[in-house]
Amino acid sequence: MAISLEDVSYEEDVLREPFRLRCWTRYLSAIRAAPLAKRSVVYERALRALPGSYKLWHAYLTELAAVARALPITDRAHATLNSAFERALAAGMSRMPRVWHMYSSALLDQRLLTRARRALDRALRSLPVTQHHRMWPLLLRLASLPGCPVPTAIRVLRRHLQFDPAHADHLIAFLVSAGRWREAADHLAAAVNDDCFVSAKGRTKRHLLLDLCDLLAQHPEEVAGLPVDAILRGSVRRFADEAGTLWTCLAGHYARVGLHGKARDVFEEGVATATTVKDFRLVFEAYLHFENAMIDVELGEHGQAEKKTAIGQGCWLADRDDGDLALARLERLLERRPELLNRVQLRQNPHDVQAWHARAKLFDEDPARKVATYVEAVKTVDPAKATGKPPPHTLWLAFAKLYEGRGLLDSAREVLQRATQASFKAADHLAAVWCEWAELEMRQHNTNRAIELIRQATSEPSLEVRRQVAAVGEPVQTKLHRSLKLWCFYADLMETHGSPECTCAVYDRMHELGLITPLLVLRHASLLQEHKRFEDAFRVYERGVRSFKYPHGEAIWAAYLTKFVERNGASKPERVRDLFDDAVRHAPAEKKAAVYMQYAKFEEDFGLAKRVLKVYEEAAAAVPGRDKLAVYEAYVARATALFGVLTAREIYHQAILHGGGLPDADARVLCLQFADLEIGLGEAHRARALYVYASGFTDPTAHPDFWRRWNDFEVRHGDECTFREMLRVKRTVAAAYAGAGGVAQLAEQVRAYDAMEQMDAAAAAKRPLFACAAQQADHASGFDEQCKRRRLV
Repeated sequence: MAISLEDVSYEEDVLREPFRLRCWTRYLSAIRAAPLAKRSVVYERALRALPGSYKLWHAYLTELAAVARALPITDRAHATLNSAFERALAAGMSRMPRVWHMYSSALLDQRLLTRARRALDRALRSLPVTQHHRMWPLLLRLASLPGCPVPTAIRVLRRHLQFDPAHADHLIAFLVSAGRWREAADHLAAAVNDDCFVSAKGRTKRHLLLDLCDLLAQHPEEVAGLPVDAILRGSVRRFADEAGTLWTCLAGHYARVGLHGKARDVFEEGVATATTVKDFRLVFEAYLHFENAMIDVELGEHGQAEKKTAIGQGCWLADRDDGDLALARLERLLERRPELLNRVQLRQNPHDVQAWHARAKLFDEDPARKVATYVEAVKTVDPAKATGKPPPHTLWLAFAKLYEGRGLLDSAREVLQRATQASFKAADHLAAVWCEWAELEMRQHNTNRAIELIRQATSEPSLEVRRQVAAVGEPVQTKLHRSLKLWCFYADLMETHGSPECTCAVYDRMHELGLITPLLVLRHASLLQEHKRFEDAFRVYERGVRSFKYPHGEAIWAAYLTKFVERNGASKPERVRDLFDDAVRHAPAEKKAAVYMQYAKFEEDFGLAKRVLKVYEEAAAAVPGRDKLAVYEAYVARATALFGVLTAREIYHQAILHGGGLPDADARVLCLQFADLEIGLGEAHRARALYVYASGFTDPTAHPDFWRRWNDFEVRHGDECTFREMLRVKRTVAAAYAGAGGVAQLAEQVRAYDAMEQMDAAAAAKRPLFACAAQQADHASGFDEQCKRRRLV
């Protein structure tokens, strides 16, 4: 090696102190830009002086590896690198895991698999156990290389499994990829059975078990000897949510080994034990595919048999044809699908009433199975847990109708008898059973038996029975006598087939129990009226109106008043008036007007004219403000018809001026009607006074129609002075409603009104004058005090 002038000082240092590491490192640092050949010479000299220096060996091997990595594996640089590694290990670097790691990595990069395996074995022997984890990744890399022999890879992975059991996934995956199915199944089974096993890939035992089941199903011959049936059935019990997949795997296993009958048994067990629709569909579809495949096989074998010679055709074994049998199995399976699916729904919820009805409907063509279904249903369904839209008692009723339809009346009665002892949640359910039983007897023309049954059902339990059930909870049978449904059926039955006395006794008992309804009260009274028992009917009405308040008793009051007036209007008017007075007292405020109208109609038909007006007067004082307008309008109409317009004028005065209690809107309407009346009588000055009075509570902007009518009235019946007075009043009222915020707008309106007055002055001179202003003021004086009440100014 040629030594340059720059290297002289470093050469002197290493010659002076060859065993000092610092001198060599300074020399190598100085020539770091030199070619590798020159640096290699310096490294070799340094290592001869210091053969045990890890720092020198690591730096030297790193530079050699970096150069060799960029060259083809056939280059001599790789051999030089391997030789340097061997010399380093011989010089004492065998205790350094980093050196072994670099050496093994270089050998793997060169695809020297055998040499790399031996180097890794030597490393494991040389290094302490605490440092073996640094070598295992290289061993796994060796096992995963394509050129690595399968036995070698398996041995490596097994050794690594002994070192770290959590990496069993790597070994299993390799065995599967290598086609070692039996060994993979053994390791999967061991991992699943090991309670301490934790997968390095984060896979759960459920995933491992599913992989094992799939492997057993797909490769039955390779895993012969394993308890496949026990493994898969145990998996079904352990992982119920994967039952469909596991049953399919077990059936597939038997199908692949040729045990077709056993496969069918497994499929049947799968669809018979499925608890979810998802699992059922999975197993059923696999079952269909299996039967289709069997049909294809049978038809294929049959075709091949036809091509053979006719030897042995006379033997009965030779004539066997399983194609039709396979087709029959498939058709039968498809026919059974609704039944099997319904069974899955019942396994999910055995108390689903609708599902039981649907199951019974499937067997309409098979009465025996339909009966068996209802027997199972009534035994299984707990009324307290029953779900579905139809209540649970409908199962008993359908069961009884099934027997009745086939003429087995004794069996139907026995079913209904047992149904009356069932623990239903609601009394109406039990009442429906009794009603159905009675209807059964009615259809068989056993009316007396039907009445006896309903009487038995509505009888109140004795005190001793109530005491016995008080400690254990009150069953529904003790509440049956208060079932409105049962009593209504009882009343209908007695009205149709019983005497009036018995029917009335039923209604009276309903009154006593507090089960009566307004409709039943009307029916009871109507029944009595049909039999000319009017006083009894009126007592029923009276009892009904005491039992029901408004609005529930409104229909009873209406019928009571109507029937009472028809019966006693002409003969006993005082009783009718007392009844109307009672009705008015009990009626709410919003219903008083209707009662008073009916009262007034009675007085018109059977009373005196003065009493009619008195009723209207009482109504006007009693009804609420929103109903007063209608009452006063009817009041005025009847007064005008009976006594003339003078009486009507007094009523208007009372309504408008003397505290009628009308709202402003209704008072305005009556004022206009009163004014129209006065105009019809030719009393224009009185009509004008009414307009002046109503203007006090009429905003010109909100009610322009009123002011338009007043304007038209003045045009027809007034003069210039009255017209100016109307405009003045309008301005005053508008100012009052406008308030302080509308002063500017009001000023504009005043100017407009002044201009209008000047324009209308000439026109007003042409109109006829009907009265002077002083006369109008005299007539209007009577309204001044009332105007103060309503006007805003």
